[in-house]
Amino acid sequence: MHVVTRGVIFVDLALAQVAALGAAVGIVMGLEHDGNASYMMALAFTFVGAAFFAYIRSSNQKVPQEAIIGITYVVCAAAMILLFSKSAEGSEHLNHLLVGSILFVTPKKIAYTALLYVAIGFFHFKYKKQFFRISESHLNMTALNSSDRFWDFLFYVTFGFVVTSSVKIAGVLLV
Repeated sequence: MHVVTRGVIFVDLALAQVAALGAAVGIVMGLEHDGNASYMMALAFTFVGAAFFAYIRSSNQKVPQEAIIGITYVVCAAAMILLFSKSAEGSEHLNHLLVGSILFVTPKKIAYTALLYVAIGFFHFKYKKQFFRISESHLNMTALNSSDRFWDFLFYVTFGFVVTSSVKIAGVLLV
């Protein structure tokens, strides 16, 4: 609901692609594909993406935020393809990041992901007033103070946690 209210319909795709780019950078650096370090790299990239999307949100922009989100998606997808283009296993890694391995998810991974979703759901429920206020004021961003911008950033970060965990399971295309 917040995504539709804010008018950032494709932010999930863009954050998923940013997370996949982070995982790709980790793989190229030699991190294990399904390891925690690769996940942390994807999460770090997602946090940068969340900060970027929170920063560019303004009512005085000449380019709509949704257009910038689309450009971010395309640039990250192209960068990921370029990273893997010179690798012997690049096409396999690219395929795994795009379509995931949903059929081979372990019960431990399902439990971890479910707990993460519940924790984020609880966080959003606990602070629903702040999230609704910043979502409903998407047309009047000049009236928002730094605290409101922080809540905007927290929205994208928590959304990024969900997206990054989902990309690891289902891939970018399914998320």
